[in-house]
Amino acid sequence: MRTRLLGMVWFLVALLVFGLGVPLALSVAGSEQQKLFLDRLTDTNRFASMAQRPLTDDSADSMREELQRYFELYGVDVLIVDQDSRPQVSSGPADGPAPVELTSDDVRQQVQRALAGRRPESGALLLPWNDRPLVLAGPVLVDGEVRGAVITVSPTGGSRTRVLWWWLLIAAGGILSFGLALVLAVPVIQWILRPVRRLDEATGSLVAAVVSGREAERVADEHGPPELRKLVRSFDQMAASVGDALAAQRAFVADASHQLRNPLTALKLRLVNLEGHVDADADDHRVAAAAEADRLNRILDELLAMARAENTGGDLVPVDVDAVVAERVADWRVVADSRDIVLDVNGTVGPTRAMAPARGLDGVLDALLDNALKFTGAGSSVLVSVAVEGNVVLVGVRDHGPGLRADELERATDRFWRSGAHQNVPGSGLGLAIVSRIVARAAGDLRLDLPDGGGLRVTVELPAQR
Repeated sequence: MRTRLLGMVWFLVALLVFGLGVPLALSVAGSEQQKLFLDRLTDTNRFASMAQRPLTDDSADSMREELQRYFELYGVDVLIVDQDSRPQVSSGPADGPAPVELTSDDVRQQVQRALAGRRPESGALLLPWNDRPLVLAGPVLVDGEVRGAVITVSPTGGSRTRVLWWWLLIAAGGILSFGLALVLAVPVIQWILRPVRRLDEATGSLVAAVVSGREAERVADEHGPPELRKLVRSFDQMAASVGDALAAQRAFVADASHQLRNPLTALKLRLVNLEGHVDADADDHRVAAAAEADRLNRILDELLAMARAENTGGDLVPVDVDAVVAERVADWRVVADSRDIVLDVNGTVGPTRAMAPARGLDGVLDALLDNALKFTGAGSSVLVSVAVEGNVVLVGVRDHGPGLRADELERATDRFWRSGAHQNVPGSGLGLAIVSRIVARAAGDLRLDLPDGGGLRVTVELPAQR
């Protein structure tokens, strides 16, 4: 953020420098050009006034000495032409060529304007890299009639040099402004960002504090802008509230865990005590029931651990998808057979490994198969599918139950939500909510759709192991 703020400051300073410096530089160039133009315009008009009688009397050569002295003094070439654009006298030698080339485009255009009776114009802006001379042509008027024109060709080196020095001075001022902006902006930005840095550090320590049960460290920073100081105070209040809430949650989880483990332990003991007291044919069911009691106890521990780590993420581990699917389908097939439902697997193509929370895929399949068998009627089927698409592993469970309406699919993963058509079916409405949470922790996706033939298909997308 510090870099971005410094960039913004420099950008604004650049806008200010360019917004003021460029017009100032152009104004300096324009002022120097206007000064040169007015000076040469005065001389051009003076020579035009002096040439009235010589051109009328055909004695223009009498002005040669004056024009030569002017050239020696100012270095400006002067040429006087008649109304037919023929040279009459110039600042050059009498027996030499005219110093002003009438074939030049600039000169020819200026002469045509002057012979048309139009006054000289200043021309293009004077820039340091433009070494073209300043050409002015003024008409020689006698009793309102154009009798010729006076052309002056002035070098612009001195003016361009002054413009360049002015521009260098303006550029130096801009660089100095950038330097001052840097010197002044750094401590100001540090002052502004100090509460932000403290909040960032406090946010990182808050997670570790609340998870470990320690009291969250207060920021209590009274530096920085008033708005950020207010944010710091609000953060401290929020951190205290979160700590209190998580402390209460941990107490509740501990109590709930203790209360739920007791009846599960009693159930396991009763099943163990039944050993030798049941028929041989029923003993397998007793053993299976004891195993499921153990599994319920493990699921309870995992759900409680997931609740504690819900907001802290968690490490993902590689999971053998086919093995987990085969294991869970085998366990749930007993339930399916008892309800006259065909439970089958489609799409296993060998070892398929995905990244998921520890035993997260087991919980996902248990929740999805429980829902599927719960809503599928006798004589129907439930299909579990496994597929790989690119870097994603797809695990789907499709039933042939009543399904959901299209407008209910988005709400199906809400906690404790149940469709109005399923109110008489036992359940708490937490199954898909738990699946959604586990999949989210794995950075996956959960999709529900209504396939052809009725029922509901739930597809879980998990990242494949790379």
